[in-house]
Amino acid sequence: MKNKIFRLVEKGSHGSKVNRLFDIAIMTLIMLNVIAIILETIPEINQEFGKALTIFEIVSVIIFSAEYLMRIFVSDLTHPSNSRIKSILKFIFSGYGIIDLLAILPFYTPFLIKIDLRFLRILRLTRFLRVLKINRYNNSLNLIWSVIKEKKTELAITGFITFLILLIASFVMFYVESEKQPDAFPNILASFWWAVATLTTVGYGDIYPITGLGRLISGLIAILGIGLVALPTGIVSAGFIEKIGKNKNKEELKNCPHCGKEIQ
Repeated sequence: MKNKIFRLVEKGSHGSKVNRLFDIAIMTLIMLNVIAIILETIPEINQEFGKALTIFEIVSVIIFSAEYLMRIFVSDLTHPSNSRIKSILKFIFSGYGIIDLLAILPFYTPFLIKIDLRFLRILRLTRFLRVLKINRYNNSLNLIWSVIKEKKTELAITGFITFLILLIASFVMFYVESEKQPDAFPNILASFWWAVATLTTVGYGDIYPITGLGRLISGLIAILGIGLVALPTGIVSAGFIEKIGKNKNKEELKNCPHCGKEIQ
């Protein structure tokens, strides 16, 4: 039975239709939960369908709780250790284990301890973390995370340069504009907010220079931001394409070049 549950809850690469149906069902339930959380924030819908959304929440928690208990049951297979307790603890404190727990914890917390209702409302927002459970059945986030880890040095360098330019722009703009606009540029932190909005070319318009020199600096920062902000995007994009190419080559090596079937 343990092996059957293990094959059921683990990502359906076992060739069984039941495994794939389980994966699809959990992914669908996760997405429906995200939609339900969004609908709860619309007063008209929440007022009319509040009871239905509550029932759906209860059913979802029951299913997610059952899944969580099944994963604890097979933890000695998914997280091998020299004792049963250690395997359970390894799963509970693993990345996916914490996400699974946070997905159901807000529902049970009021029954376990008395808690301030205002804090409870904030805690219930962690239900949105259920969307992270979908990563177990989809490799997209893992792929992006692996690219970021591989390109961390390049990203760190561009991040440091960006921060340095933001800091310099904040100092310069503060000393240029603070006398003319003491309310808009009262300190360097306020100037830093202006630098972020300008360098990212967002341009909210809540803070802007009025002196000639300030406008010149603002224009230079905006032009610089077009290229600078694009650097991390280019690094991640290049790494992403490279990673996809490597994965594709690995898949081709696994399959027979003549029949296309997986080599055992």
